[in-house]
Amino acid sequence: MAERTQSYATHRRFFPLFHFIAVPLIALYTGYSVYVFVHAPSLATAAPIVLGVGLICALLASRIMALAVQNRVIRLEMRLRFDRVFGAAAADAFSALTLRQLISLRFASDAELPALVQRVRANELATSRDVKQAIRDWQADFLRA
Repeated sequence: MAERTQSYATHRRFFPLFHFIAVPLIALYTGYSVYVFVHAPSLATAAPIVLGVGLICALLASRIMALAVQNRVIRLEMRLRFDRVFGAAAADAFSALTLRQLISLRFASDAELPALVQRVRANELATSRDVKQAIRDWQADFLRA
């Protein structure tokens, strides 16, 4: 099996069943239901709209919950990495960063992590995008939700 690589340009992940099938189908269903309701308003034509909106809400809530769990795992992973890389200074380095910054830094190798953390804390790297683009030794993650 060929080894896959990942970089800033290729790290975004789409889950085809969610992004390209479920969301578009439910959106089309809801849109069509609104169209039918506008042309023939009644309780019977309003019910599919309620169902469609409910399905959209359930779909988005499930995605948000999965991402919240993933973020908690990332925070734990980074806490352990900081303990290993920074030693006694780990608590100070870790507590000074936001979750978004930690998520961005997780793609950095242990060797370049201290320099990147220092740049983030000095506000040289202001956004997640800046942090990710500054990473030279990208550590791939193919298991994201």
